[in-house]
Amino acid sequence: MVEEAVALYNASGKEKALTEISNPKGKWVKGELYVFAYDLNGVVIAHPINPKLIGKNLIEVPDAAGKTFRKDIAELAKTKGTGWVDYKYKNPSTNKVEDKSTFLKKVGDVIICCGTYK
Repeated sequence: MVEEAVALYNASGKEKALTEISNPKGKWVKGELYVFAYDLNGVVIAHPINPKLIGKNLIEVPDAAGKTFRKDIAELAKTKGTGWVDYKYKNPSTNKVEDKSTFLKKVGDVIICCGTYK
């Protein structure tokens, strides 16, 4: 899903891609899987499940175990451009905090992500 979202970004541009990613009824939501995006400073710039997060800088907000995982996401994006980050997050399907692994890829000044619950 991340690769497809990156392809959309490259084909349609940043604004259109972020708008489409943020559509809760769009192709970027498949059950508990959904694509979301940050800028390089940890500001949420696209989110189809929780639109209230858009525009918020969450770089210092920890997960349920105290890990500031968005710092890891931003650092990995800046240094390697792609990779995986593990953390604990509330699963929208179960409403429980669960282990989550997120794959990310940097494109331009955007970090496109999609995570899976374990």
